[in-house]
Amino acid sequence: MKIGGALINKRRARERRFKIFSAACASFALFALAGLLLSVAFDGWRGFMSASARIEVQFPADAKADTLAYRGVIKKALSKRFANAPRRDRRKLINIMSFAAALKLRDMMAEDESLAGQTRKVWLPVSAFAEGLLKGSRAGSAGDKDKLSGYVRQLKDDGDTRLQFNTALFTNADSRDPEAAGLLGALVGSAMTLLITFMLSFPLGVLTAVYLEFFAPRGRWFAFVEVNINNLAAVPSVIFGVLGLAVFINIFGMPRSSPLVGGLVLSLMTLPTIVIASRAALQAPPLSLLEGALSLGATRTQAVFHHVVPASMPGILTGAIIGMAQALGETAPLLIIGMVAFVAEAPSGITDAATALPVQIFLWADSPEAGFAERTATAIIVLLAFLAMMNAAAVILRRKLQIRWS
Repeated sequence: MKIGGALINKRRARERRFKIFSAACASFALFALAGLLLSVAFDGWRGFMSASARIEVQFPADAKADTLAYRGVIKKALSKRFANAPRRDRRKLINIMSFAAALKLRDMMAEDESLAGQTRKVWLPVSAFAEGLLKGSRAGSAGDKDKLSGYVRQLKDDGDTRLQFNTALFTNADSRDPEAAGLLGALVGSAMTLLITFMLSFPLGVLTAVYLEFFAPRGRWFAFVEVNINNLAAVPSVIFGVLGLAVFINIFGMPRSSPLVGGLVLSLMTLPTIVIASRAALQAPPLSLLEGALSLGATRTQAVFHHVVPASMPGILTGAIIGMAQALGETAPLLIIGMVAFVAEAPSGITDAATALPVQIFLWADSPEAGFAERTATAIIVLLAFLAMMNAAAVILRRKLQIRWS
């Protein structure tokens, strides 16, 4: 008895140590995750704001002047604004303004040609370093450009700078200039890719689950298929990217970097998740629902598709939404099939070159410019917001439509 009691005490002591160790690991993980989210939020909220400066410019007399001419207009306006600046600084004043400022002047002239030769005070976007300085972020420190910080502060003190909501973040595609870079191309590419993924994986996954649950004969073949579906759900996503590169691009010759190939690859990856979730949902209704329909003269197909499937649809839709959320956050398979290319315009079709939101985050995180660090954090917040909304929709849908059978 004493020996047995000692063994029990040792086992309980090991269990307590394991629980303490697990709690410590979980606490460390939560603190690390909280610190990461706070860091992303601290840097990312600034990306939702853009900075601009007001300067007095004289529009060129030629209404069809090129972009370089408008850059000269801005340079002349800044030299006049800071006439007391040293000559070596006046040559660098143009770095305060974004390259998009010249494009904005050109667009203003195209809309109203009567501006030709006139002098106006206009609000123009500033460069990434000046924007970071006005926001107080680390992008405001940029080596030699620190010498121009005094002129940016002077504009701010004179009331010639402002911060406003960054609409360009959702209306512009990617750009080499961080202050002009936006998420439109990535959002459109992700929407097209997810639409193709849903159209392929949802009906095929549901029909596969229905067949396995109600029509497939039990045997070795059924066990083989069931095991492989469960194994496919655990396959690393990069393997699906290699499969898409080898089959869809190299064999079938589909366009590289397109939402079509991305949707096909993600549908293969999402299909096992939808099949497993749909099978679990189809098992929720009581067997009496199927038997009652069969006893009233309905065929097995009618009983399944007219009664069991509609009753299981809340769980099926929940699994599909979770699968789509998983596909939205995937990066590795899209990198393999080439959706990592620089795309300056939003795609207009499923065969056009495109990128996706997580891939855009990867591209900006890899950029050396300090301004892209802020854009990266902002894009992460946008991606997390979409994932949170999709998971919240799954939870709400399940609670609103779920049928309690007991």
